[in-house]
Amino acid sequence: MKFTFWGVRGSIPSPGPRTARYGGNTTCIEVRSDDDTLIIIDGGTGIFSLAQSLLQNKKEGGIHANIFITHSHWDHIHGLPFFTPLFVRGSRVRLHGVTDPVTGNGIEHVMGVQLQNSYFPVSETQMDATIEYRTLLVDETIEVGDATVQNVVMNHPVTDLGYRIQCNGKSVFFTGDHEPHYNIHPAGHPEHAAYQQWMEERTAAIDAVVQGVDALIVDCSYTREEYPAKQGWGHGTFDSAFSMALRTGAKALYCTHHEPTRSDDELEAVFAEVMARHAPLLGNLKVFLAYEGMEVQLT
Repeated sequence: MKFTFWGVRGSIPSPGPRTARYGGNTTCIEVRSDDDTLIIIDGGTGIFSLAQSLLQNKKEGGIHANIFITHSHWDHIHGLPFFTPLFVRGSRVRLHGVTDPVTGNGIEHVMGVQLQNSYFPVSETQMDATIEYRTLLVDETIEVGDATVQNVVMNHPVTDLGYRIQCNGKSVFFTGDHEPHYNIHPAGHPEHAAYQQWMEERTAAIDAVVQGVDALIVDCSYTREEYPAKQGWGHGTFDSAFSMALRTGAKALYCTHHEPTRSDDELEAVFAEVMARHAPLLGNLKVFLAYEGMEVQLT
């Protein structure tokens, strides 16, 4: 099994000379199982470059893609209408995601909204591919080719699924956008203890799905100094990502969802500082700063 990063920025695309080394496209990760089943996590703007690569290497019979959406915020879906295989006859694209508990809308709503004439000039009926929708149940595990995909609810202002993809004993987990749980009630508040218990149960449920993963890909939007001003926005820090990786026994950590205002030089400086502080704790954990085009083979 292998995976490739096609988009590593968070919140909004940030192309330009300041982000040329790591890339300015938003979240998209390509996963290939051992039998070459194509699994795509999220449809940020990076999915357009992935589409061009798929078309260049297209085999007869079209492209068969399984897209798993972590959540419906724009930076994780706004590349979907530009996923070129949607316009190629013989292609089959299956979109997976969770029901929005507030509206009751399934994953088909993600495409339905974007393809309204007010926002996009082409309707789904004009797309030549076969498009299917699979609304997932929370904590459901499904088979996709020779791989299994398991989900767990992360912590974000909208329902966000983290996905563990496993194939022949190798595994990768992506958090989507995730802020470590914190107690919203101060000590002494009548609901503090109950919320603390709920918070610990949710963290344990996430850790159980992540446990022992070969590759852990985590939202590392902020530094620990930046985080207090961003608390409640639904994103994590480099420090919280390191903590998750060490706590769950992950073999490798990939830091992604880079803050869009951070230049490549600034990103490397932040990463170097965090690595230096954690060096005595890392043991066998390998840590990487994700960049567009980075390909990882799990052997």
